[in-house]
Amino acid sequence: MFCLFSPLGVTPLKVQMPALSPTMEEGNIVKWLKKEGETVEAGDALCEIETDKAVVTMESSDDGILAKILMEEGSRNVPLGTLIALLVEEGQDWKQVEVPSPDSPSAGPTIPHEPTGSSVTPASPPLLPKPATSGPLRLSPAARHILNTHGINPKLATPSGPRGLITKEDALNLLKASPPPKATPVVATATVPTPVQSPTRTPTGPPPPPGSRPNIPPLSVPGKPGAPGTFTEVPATNVRRVIAQRLTQSKTTIPHAYASIDCDMAAVIKLRKDLAKVRICVYAILFLSFHFSFQQMPEVNVTWSGDGPHALDSVHISIAVATDRGLITPIIRDAANKGVQEISAQAKALAQKARDGKLLPEEYQGGSFSISNLGMFGISGFSAVINPPQACILAVGTSRAELQLKEEDQTVYTRQLMTVTMSSDGRLVDDELASRFLDQFRANLEQPQRMALA
Repeated sequence: MFCLFSPLGVTPLKVQMPALSPTMEEGNIVKWLKKEGETVEAGDALCEIETDKAVVTMESSDDGILAKILMEEGSRNVPLGTLIALLVEEGQDWKQVEVPSPDSPSAGPTIPHEPTGSSVTPASPPLLPKPATSGPLRLSPAARHILNTHGINPKLATPSGPRGLITKEDALNLLKASPPPKATPVVATATVPTPVQSPTRTPTGPPPPPGSRPNIPPLSVPGKPGAPGTFTEVPATNVRRVIAQRLTQSKTTIPHAYASIDCDMAAVIKLRKDLAKVRICVYAILFLSFHFSFQQMPEVNVTWSGDGPHALDSVHISIAVATDRGLITPIIRDAANKGVQEISAQAKALAQKARDGKLLPEEYQGGSFSISNLGMFGISGFSAVINPPQACILAVGTSRAELQLKEEDQTVYTRQLMTVTMSSDGRLVDDELASRFLDQFRANLEQPQRMALA
């Protein structure tokens, strides 16, 4: 990937992977915001870098021309201090920039550790007694672990990271240059359990290349099924990232409260049989009952924003639809103005559009309340996660037959019960309000004549 240039090439200004968060050790190049040959001023956005916490825009610290991009978009796990691009000063020919070879060190302090090796190099004493830093030490977590494990003074390390950071590679270089006698007492204490020595075969093999991770414990290799400790990395899609963000936001910022109730489905089953020619689904009757409950108790139709509760004027209910790309919630708006047949048809159409990935933004953005139905999979009851900024979500389980005892004549009869569980935002809908709402919903569902069904 690196090219050789003539001695008359232009000396570049190096752009290295920066530390954009306190705990960052490596980053991913998400997108370059400048192209090769474009003029760059100090403070201009160069690229987007995904750190261990977020995607951050990296700004240029120099003026010049972006001459060469060394790490393309999509490059993953780029260590700190890695050369990612080259700049040249204005007026210079950016096409003649000198690209450092991969073997050349990216920073000056690493030169003493570069020569390959005879046994004289690790034992050379001039490297050890010279402290590298006079100010406060800055170590990466990996460097701190390596130095503490081998009992090496971190002041002897030569920092190559930004702002005097001692990186993992600096610690490994210092470990190679340290005299080996410190390792012999550890071997002596481990002579009794001989099986322990069999896995640690790394000292007998060839030494790891400079800058590589130590092979203790052995690294797992992705993409080799069947081998212990291996894995297959699956890149997350944008939809999965958004779902992960919203679920995390919901469970960390919304105080969830849960309430469950059993509903007798006898009247709904009878109504569906009476309307067999219309071919409506039970879900549509549930949906309409839910909508009427909202109209009867508008205090539940609220959302939470940064400055407090917001009461909503209209009722738009989201339905959770599982797709290959993840869960999405299309919206049925103003269900009170629609009959069960229209609701049933619209729910099927929206679900199909969601699975095909053809939903319009206005068909899934917004919504007052959500319904998630896992009863079709035989789930008797579950608790769903609130879809922010909504205040509630209803989890619908499957209907089941249960034997009940009549108090009047002590006879046994069968009831068809369905469990629904409402997850509510405790800041907006407290336990008492949630209980009253569920009782109202059950009354509407068990007595459909209350609603004007079309």
